[in-house]
Amino acid sequence: MRVLPCLVLLLATAGIAPAGTSSLPGGLQDALAARALLGGGIWARPVRIDNSGARGILGGSAYPRVVYALVFELSGVLWLYTDSDGTQSLSLTHGTVARDEADPGPLFRAIDPGFASWSWVDDAPGDWHVPTRNPPNACFVESVSALLRRMDAGIEAESPRLLSFYVGTPRARGHTVLLFGTRGGLSAIDPESSDEPIRLPAYLGVNPRAISAYLRGGPVAAARTLPIQCAGKSPASDRWAALPSRPAPAG
Repeated sequence: MRVLPCLVLLLATAGIAPAGTSSLPGGLQDALAARALLGGGIWARPVRIDNSGARGILGGSAYPRVVYALVFELSGVLWLYTDSDGTQSLSLTHGTVARDEADPGPLFRAIDPGFASWSWVDDAPGDWHVPTRNPPNACFVESVSALLRRMDAGIEAESPRLLSFYVGTPRARGHTVLLFGTRGGLSAIDPESSDEPIRLPAYLGVNPRAISAYLRGGPVAAARTLPIQCAGKSPASDRWAALPSRPAPAG
């Protein structure tokens, strides 16, 4: 259930801190930027993770000694966003969100055994400058954000879901877009390209791999969809559906 880094990386828009202020660490800036994209209707908390197995001369963990990340809830599962690895599932099972939120430590260690200790990050002090930036590897988060903007505007989008597709092995590269239905058929939004919907041909049906290949313009190794259910976020109209929190199988 892992979602790997996006195919196309977004360039961070680094702001310049005013004189007399301190900048937040880059990873924390990206975690906060991702939280801003999700808005206030989705439970999300930035976290600092201390990595005892950080990479060195003899190898070790793929993560740095200090990892800043964002933990958020979507479709009955906790997810973890980092600027280096994008978004991946944090929860190991469905229906355990409350327990996972209370003690995510074992879940962090399941991602990397070096993640020995962690702490939630409080809001940045007033004298720390947080520049406006587009967080890298955030296609999953940006696709959710695109849906939330449509919800707030009351624009038609039935049965919304995320489509994640993967290219290459052994370390597959992944990308996520938003799928939703309209009166005219199925559409997609790839926020890294445009907020304008892409009308999908009817012959593709609802097959994740066929849709992914169409959007990518070439074959994909695997694809799967995740129905979106935002805890605490009410649909803007009857055209919205709260879907079961269970990923659909890839085609």
